[in-house]
Amino acid sequence: MIRSDDFRAAPPRGSRQTAEAVTTPLFPTLEFEQALWKGGFRHIAGIDEAGRGALAGPVSAAAVILPNTPHLARTLRGVRDSKQMTPLQREAWAPRIKEIALAWGVGFASAEEIDSLGIVPATKLAVTRALDSLSLAPDYLITDYLLLPNCLLPQTALVKGDRRSLTVAAASVLAKTARDALMRELDGEYLGYGFAHHKGYGTPQHRAAIGQSGLCAIHRKSFAIKWNIRSTAVEHEVAGRIW
Repeated sequence: MIRSDDFRAAPPRGSRQTAEAVTTPLFPTLEFEQALWKGGFRHIAGIDEAGRGALAGPVSAAAVILPNTPHLARTLRGVRDSKQMTPLQREAWAPRIKEIALAWGVGFASAEEIDSLGIVPATKLAVTRALDSLSLAPDYLITDYLLLPNCLLPQTALVKGDRRSLTVAAASVLAKTARDALMRELDGEYLGYGFAHHKGYGTPQHRAAIGQSGLCAIHRKSFAIKWNIRSTAVEHEVAGRIW
């Protein structure tokens, strides 16, 4: 059940839940969306990102607008937070989500933009690009606890949104599968790092490759410094520079 402090039919623009403990259902539901549909909103975009913690590659974001149709939750049963799904499950559901959605969009912010702006502003940039790519203008946003103060649309930053809102969960699947596909492509361009396998995250294999070959063009230099990843390439990059 939606609690009064969780959500209101038309909360102020830029509302955000407190980070108090929340109960998550086994599968995300449409309770938040249904409250908004009843409140007169028609095109509710769920938003989520992927790749914020990776050492290489872009951060991605997806926006999904689902239809207000009967049995939608049953039709999409199996869609959940992408981190709780296997790669095969995500790849199987992604085209189905795109088929059912009224509109969907994906955006990226590059490693260079992440180093220049910082990960949170770069994530918001990817979200903006995802929203701009929608074929249908949303009238409300539900995010996975990401506040977008520069966006004029009413919105709720929902704690554990990808585990509670089906629309946000659908966005998490599209953000993850789109980024994974891009990292597989980049694996063929930057050989020896194993991007197709670890997708740019800081696995032992990836760290060993950096130690052997240094950083490549899609590595996040600021992240390498933060996590004390040492290589000749890192030392050359930071010589005389403050991050």
